[in-house]
Amino acid sequence: MELRGKQKRFLRSQAHHLQPIFQIGKNGINDAVIIQIAEALEKRELIKINLLQNTDEIAEDVARILEEKTNCQVVQIIGRVLVLYKASSKEKYQRISKEVRSI
Repeated sequence: MELRGKQKRFLRSQAHHLQPIFQIGKNGINDAVIIQIAEALEKRELIKINLLQNTDEIAEDVARILEEKTNCQVVQIIGRVLVLYKASSKEKYQRISKEVRSI
């Protein structure tokens, strides 16, 4: 399901106060990081990822890789910070996704 404009705006407002929970550094993005990000998305639905100064990765490339591998959606890219969203498959974690569906 592709996010509509209003849904993205809502998610951006929800993500505004979040701290990045992942930092991608000089090791770049690897399978272990992708698995951890997928697990975090399952529990939180909305996360921020920070690309550190010492990484060779480009934010848009990381966003594309994560969208393919974790089946998430990129809400926003600001500089070196990515905001990712994926509706949780478990009922008990579906706080944000219920609100997104109602928009």
